[in-house]
Amino acid sequence: MENSGINKIEKLSFPWQTQDPFLFCVHHEDFFPKGNKDLGPAASLDGRMIGQDFTIKDGWRMYHGSKVPGFPAHPHCGFETVTAVRKGLVDHSDSLGAAGRFGNGDVQWMTAGKGVQHSEMFPLLKENEENPLELFQIWLNLPRDSKKVEPHFAMLWKDTIPVYKHKDTNGKSTEIEVMAGKIEDAAAPKPAPDSWAANPENEVAIWHIKMEPGAEFTLPTSQNKINRNLYFFKGKDFKLNETDLPHYHSAYLDARADITLKNGDEEARLLLLQGKPINEPVVQHGPFVLNYPAEVRETIMEFQKTEFGGWPWPSYENVHDKNKGRFAIHADGREEIKD
Repeated sequence: MENSGINKIEKLSFPWQTQDPFLFCVHHEDFFPKGNKDLGPAASLDGRMIGQDFTIKDGWRMYHGSKVPGFPAHPHCGFETVTAVRKGLVDHSDSLGAAGRFGNGDVQWMTAGKGVQHSEMFPLLKENEENPLELFQIWLNLPRDSKKVEPHFAMLWKDTIPVYKHKDTNGKSTEIEVMAGKIEDAAAPKPAPDSWAANPENEVAIWHIKMEPGAEFTLPTSQNKINRNLYFFKGKDFKLNETDLPHYHSAYLDARADITLKNGDEEARLLLLQGKPINEPVVQHGPFVLNYPAEVRETIMEFQKTEFGGWPWPSYENVHDKNKGRFAIHADGREEIKD
């Protein structure tokens, strides 16, 4: 692979490996059964380690949920979460009083900044059919001068996320959902305002790529040294130029090199993460990401004292009314209703 523009290929772990400015990426795919009246699974929970259920059993997991699958209230500080929900829905609640229900192509971009608690639960709204869920959660670091900004979340609704479409010389199609960054005239909606991605010079990109069988697509190049990771998570035979990229592997790419994606005989899906590295020290203790150990200790003490504003909801596993559609209520009271 020397001088090919492909720096490394490796098998995906859980979570997926990332590079600066990204900290973490996980792909959740669960084939949840029909829901019950409490928005949980209409199935026995026997044999599951409730509160810590990460083993796929019957095609799904409860994660940290006890009745509804998901992630009850937990803190974050010093970075951002980007939650891209491909299928299914997520109920968001946070310590600022903000809330939302989003999914089926929507993206939530949350800047934790100086500290926030939030819960992310997966309500199973359908009682007469299965409730499949697929999402990516991506952690994007914040530079030191933004570590303590006010928390904020932005909704990138599905109908605002552009899809770049390309046909190769054989008429085969590649489609790219541009959740961050741009390709030609396809520019993503604005991220949260204090994000590393808010400055176009940082060349942050989050793209979901779908290629039909036999399609080819050459990635746009950059003149700058940026980190670019490509994750091949669905499909079969795939090449980067003439190098095989096995299924469920990632490639660390040189963004200055010409790299052509060449799909095999099945539809392929890939995720691309790229960005200019922040190049600062990173000290992570669970959900707290600062620059130095003393800052982490101070943040833990602050959370123990203030709980980042407390928890204004009736449950740490808060879910919204079953009859509500997709919506967002922001901390300033602004409300968005989608359906």
